[in-house]
Amino acid sequence: LQNVRIDPSSISFQMWKEVPVPFYLSVHFFEVLNPKQVLQGAKPALRQRGPYVYREYRYKTNITFHDNGTVSYLEYRNLYFQPDMSNGTEDEYVVVPNILMMGAAVMVENRPDSEKLLLSGALALLGQEAFMNRTVGEIMWGYEDRLLQIINKLFPDKIPFKGKFGLFVDFNNSNSGLFTVNTGMKDISQVHMVDSWNGLKKVNYWRSSQCNMINGTSGEMWPPFMSPTSLEFYSPDACRSMRLVYEQSGKFKGVPTYRFVAPKTLFANGTDYPPNEGFCPCMQSGIQNVSTCRLNAPMFISHPHFYNADPSLVNAVEGLHPNKDQHGLFLDVHPMTGIPMNCSIKLQLNLYIKRVSGILQTGSIKPVVLPLLWFAESGSIEGSVLEQFYTNLVLLPSILDYLQYILLGLSVPLIISAAVLVAMSK
Repeated sequence: LQNVRIDPSSISFQMWKEVPVPFYLSVHFFEVLNPKQVLQGAKPALRQRGPYVYREYRYKTNITFHDNGTVSYLEYRNLYFQPDMSNGTEDEYVVVPNILMMGAAVMVENRPDSEKLLLSGALALLGQEAFMNRTVGEIMWGYEDRLLQIINKLFPDKIPFKGKFGLFVDFNNSNSGLFTVNTGMKDISQVHMVDSWNGLKKVNYWRSSQCNMINGTSGEMWPPFMSPTSLEFYSPDACRSMRLVYEQSGKFKGVPTYRFVAPKTLFANGTDYPPNEGFCPCMQSGIQNVSTCRLNAPMFISHPHFYNADPSLVNAVEGLHPNKDQHGLFLDVHPMTGIPMNCSIKLQLNLYIKRVSGILQTGSIKPVVLPLLWFAESGSIEGSVLEQFYTNLVLLPSILDYLQYILLGLSVPLIISAAVLVAMSK
């Protein structure tokens, strides 16, 4: 118990403070093969590109312990491209939707015609089209676009991008918010459980109290002595708490584990799964509308390739092949300590595109949830860290456990003999 608390003297503290094992971010883009035809109403044909792999380093700063048994911290992520592990380079060009343009078009759909006319004119003047051909590095880490200035004038303070726009521009060299979690010093069953995030006990992105709740841990470790039922964590990237369910027991390099996976209800709509009604307005099951926490842009998250989603989403585009092995997420956790041994968290980012009346650049695009990319954050304990973990938190406790029964076994005949001697003396 002492070794899994958040305490500088515990064995797991250094592992908690700075993840000592290789962690990788793998990104797959969906290239649109027929952009001109899509503008005329055709079904989008996609081709998966990548993976583009980044070594991810995580470390905590501003670690502050509080008198109530909690600790606050900021966790930073640094990403470094790994050419030898990637299928392609950051300099490669990929044809994808013009996210800024299509997002702005949908944002003005219900605005006055004068604003639509102004935006359409600005798009024509800037030579903006519904699809763009940019490098992987630009899409990931940002590119300069004069359209940003136009959007900032039309929608003041609506978007945080002032210089460059990129899907991961705020992901590298940044933190995931101020977490305050339980140290377990007063109650070990609450160790790692989130007390607040950015000072909030719950978020305000969603339409129900249940959906706004911050449940579980920060997604790094869980309380010890886990039961084979479920686990929860709060994901700032998904703007919500996520609950995974137990699938099976196994072993990772000799260490016993419980595997937890996403239930089919994770991204189900409110009709198929009423508790998710608070995440609506919803579309088909299998995608979650995250526009309220993504600057009101028409963005959706899902499993990669729309795995576990309504078949109509897969059929609306060409080139998707969902399957569990490649696209299902999982966490293998050592149940006695609550420490993950092997994990792969996968999510897909999607953009809702459609023809918007008054915006000529949207052509005759039919409404469709179009996959942009999917990514996996994966890592596993190995090397000297695995050896230390196995020795201190698996092997030694097991030996002590066996010794307990051996000593108990040896004590039974001694107790019986003592009882017989006492009886005979009487």
